[in-house]
Amino acid sequence: MLKTFSLSDVGKKRTMNQDYIFTSEKPVGNLPNLFALADGMGGYNGGEYASLRTVETVTKFIEESKATTPRKLFTEAIKEANRVIRAEALENPEYDRMGTTLVLAAVVGDCLQVANVGDSRLYVIGDDIKQVTVDHSYVEEMIKMGSLDRESARTHPQKNIITRAVGADDDIESDFFTVRLHKGDIVLMCSDGLTNMLEDSEILMILKKERDIASKAEALVEAANNSGGKDNISVILIEPFA
Repeated sequence: MLKTFSLSDVGKKRTMNQDYIFTSEKPVGNLPNLFALADGMGGYNGGEYASLRTVETVTKFIEESKATTPRKLFTEAIKEANRVIRAEALENPEYDRMGTTLVLAAVVGDCLQVANVGDSRLYVIGDDIKQVTVDHSYVEEMIKMGSLDRESARTHPQKNIITRAVGADDDIESDFFTVRLHKGDIVLMCSDGLTNMLEDSEILMILKKERDIASKAEALVEAANNSGGKDNISVILIEPFA
């Protein structure tokens, strides 16, 4: 039986939360379950609105769509969210240049179906920790070109520059992944408020140490806050075969 726990925290140095999360262990449209995490950007309230509006649009689209494959559902839902955010930004000057990252997931049988835009991440943790999504960021592009190593990327002054986001351009391209799951695996979806504060090895250690899923999520957020808590910290944990 699938088990989940989610948590969102504004961090020690924030007054508002631009992250938005959605979880449903029950069917949403033609999907048996659905999980979404968005991290907004743009203006004082633009990011908060963009993340909320994007997740609302995506979940509504998936609920009403006749498409049956996760790839088609996720890809078309993200395009619809992008269209909505672009249109509303034009109509509301206070939301100018707003946008958001987005990561979507669904457990279908023994496979995890994933789509993402931006640098919010999804990991699968078994014996080790594996990042499934690929960051759409300036430093990730530099790493791919060989001009920056991954360790230096963590402290690079331009690490927060996103190369893809919902609402950033008229056209949007999302990545899609299918991952085979195994008994004992844990799925972690998170905003960069977590990953900018904790190394992957630290995340793995915390998840291995804590016993129940709620304690794991709370320990991750606490550790990120103790390491600086510079941004909103949001996590979704999924135990596919609990």
